[in-house]
Amino acid sequence: MSRSMAITEAEKMRQFAVVRRLEAAGFRAWPATRTAFDGTWAVRLTRSFPAKRLNSINPLDPSDTTDIPDRLARARRTFAEAGRTVIVRQSPLAPPALVEHLDREGWQRFDESIVMTGDLAKVDYEGSVERIPIRDAARYLEASLAVHGRPASLRSGLAEILDAIRPPCGMFVRENGTGRPVAVALAIQDNDLCGLLDVAVAPECQRQGIGLDLVKTALRYSKHKGAKTGWVQVEADNAAGCALYGKLGFKEAYRYIYRAPPGERP
Repeated sequence: MSRSMAITEAEKMRQFAVVRRLEAAGFRAWPATRTAFDGTWAVRLTRSFPAKRLNSINPLDPSDTTDIPDRLARARRTFAEAGRTVIVRQSPLAPPALVEHLDREGWQRFDESIVMTGDLAKVDYEGSVERIPIRDAARYLEASLAVHGRPASLRSGLAEILDAIRPPCGMFVRENGTGRPVAVALAIQDNDLCGLLDVAVAPECQRQGIGLDLVKTALRYSKHKGAKTGWVQVEADNAAGCALYGKLGFKEAYRYIYRAPPGERP
């Protein structure tokens, strides 16, 4: 093997290590009600909340290529029993053989997302207001439902997810002059990592710097607690979100995309 090929392989292994660490942190930060493993495929299901991250097959080893059609069929039955459409969350850890199989079978690609990371020591916190997170989980729950425009039917499901988060969780809410919540964010600290989740600004308050201020507040709080690297998952077509994190020095680490059988996209 040539030196250039050896370097390329070493770089690939380092990339896989980064992806694996961030994927594991993501699972802990936004926990599914049920996670079962079929080989190294993490099959995540959450009956009470429809988020794709919580209801998908997540392959975690590019070399795990055994019995792909049979395993997909088993997963399909499992998802059907839970009232869900089977979907695969295809990250760089997905085996190429699995990707080729999905392509041959015509599985649709949709909702590509970018995982971005940033050095918290290099974030410009100037101009942001230093706030401590709220301690009232019920208050955060109601604020999140309101800001995201989620129906009340998802209240119990979101409460279950928030209660299941095990790493230290900072809950941040921004309210207007009348006390109505207009922005929310979670900062999940996992050792030296800080994951930003559930970030949202009410539609009528967007493009006013509120989101940037709240994210800076969450990151600075986590930095004081010992976090060194921030990470976030942003939908690729969310130009405003990508621009916001880009302003903070976040850069793309990798991407993932969802796959669903032909005609069965959820």
